[in-house]
Amino acid sequence: MSIIELNNVNTIYEGAEIPTIRNINLEIEEGEFVSVMGPNGAGKTTLLETINGLIEYTSGEVVVFGKDVKEAGCEVREEVGNLVQNFSFNSSDPFLVKDVVMMGRTGKIGLFRNPDERDWEIVRDSLKSVGMEDFMDRPIGKLSGGEQQKVLLARVLAQRPEVLLLDEPLTNLDLKAKDELLELIVDIFERNDLTVVMVTHDVGSVPEVSSRLVLMNSGEIALDGTPEEVIESGVWKTSYGLA
Repeated sequence: MSIIELNNVNTIYEGAEIPTIRNINLEIEEGEFVSVMGPNGAGKTTLLETINGLIEYTSGEVVVFGKDVKEAGCEVREEVGNLVQNFSFNSSDPFLVKDVVMMGRTGKIGLFRNPDERDWEIVRDSLKSVGMEDFMDRPIGKLSGGEQQKVLLARVLAQRPEVLLLDEPLTNLDLKAKDELLELIVDIFERNDLTVVMVTHDVGSVPEVSSRLVLMNSGEIALDGTPEEVIESGVWKTSYGLA
């Protein structure tokens, strides 16, 4: 069963003349782990934002959970966890780790209810799932980049989503932190009934668990197949200017 469908989708940012993504046709099945790869400017982030209804597409159709994103964007976003690219805290940020993760409950709690014990239990469970339960009462700004990224992942998990959209989650991390976070993402996928779409620009970061690898270039899908098919085709080298 397709949980995400994009039919001939074009998205143009306000003030632009050329679509950032164009003629996108993509179906993602429930329970799939789909990696999206491409060079900078390929349209990968725009694709995720279009799926999540954060950017309104110009033409075509985007359906998530059987609902048109234009008509049910808020409802869709309650069930779609979005880990954005290059989000970090500085050392002066006053938030405690537990408060950052609780932000992931906002869509479920609403604006007029205080978190109850169940919400805090979900926060603790989410931090435990990323190995950060002992950091609950620490200031987020005092953590390393890799630790902050784990907390942000816990915030997404606290939402209790059915779909995870991960936009370059390994960016700006050292090799050890990248390996740890990628292993954690795969573990979370395998232990939970989730659908995952993960964006990367690095062919070496495509996890083996990926059922498909979608290669984007210049706003279009250049190739969609198994990771082996896409990598062995060599098309990705052309997209990256390596051939």
